[in-house]
Amino acid sequence: MNILRVDAKARTLNFEDQVIPCTIGRSGSCPADQKREGDGCTPRGKWPIRTVLFRPGRSTLPRRLKLPWRWIGAQDGWSDDPSDPSYNQPVCLPHPFSAESLIREDPLYDIIIILGHNDDPPVSDKGSAIFFHICYENRDTEGCVAITRPNMDALLPKLEPGDVMEIV
Repeated sequence: MNILRVDAKARTLNFEDQVIPCTIGRSGSCPADQKREGDGCTPRGKWPIRTVLFRPGRSTLPRRLKLPWRWIGAQDGWSDDPSDPSYNQPVCLPHPFSAESLIREDPLYDIIIILGHNDDPPVSDKGSAIFFHICYENRDTEGCVAITRPNMDALLPKLEPGDVMEIV
C-alpha cells in the first residue's frame, strides 16, 4: 500500500521521493468530522483511492494503469444534495436532485480519482465529491486535492489498488 500524503498547510503532495505542489479547498482544511457540504474545506484524514474516471477526447489511458477505471460522458454526475438518497454517489444526469456534472468546460475533471471520503455509507451533509483531480490556473478547489496535469500523468501509473491519500 502506498500513501499519498498531502500537507494542507504547505500545499504539497508527498509520494515516494517526490514533493508535488497541490491545491486544496478554498477554505483550507478541516477535521473530517467538521466537514459540511459546500464549506470549501478539504477534509483531513485517510481516504482510500477508489477508482479513476477519464474524459474521452481529453485523456488517454496510461500504460501500466493498475487502478480500476472508466470513461465518463455527458450523463455522468455526482450528487451534492444532502436530501438526495443518492447523496455523494455517482448519478445519471438529468437527476431530480442537485448534482454536479462531471463534464466541465475547464480541464479539472479530465482525470478524476475518486477518494473514499464519506462514502461507506454516505452521511448527509458531511461532504460530497471529494476528488483528486487536475489543477487549473492554480485555483483553489471546492474541497478536493488537485495537481497539474503533467504531475497527474506521471503519478497515475504508480498508483495501485489499496493506496490511500492522507490529508494532514
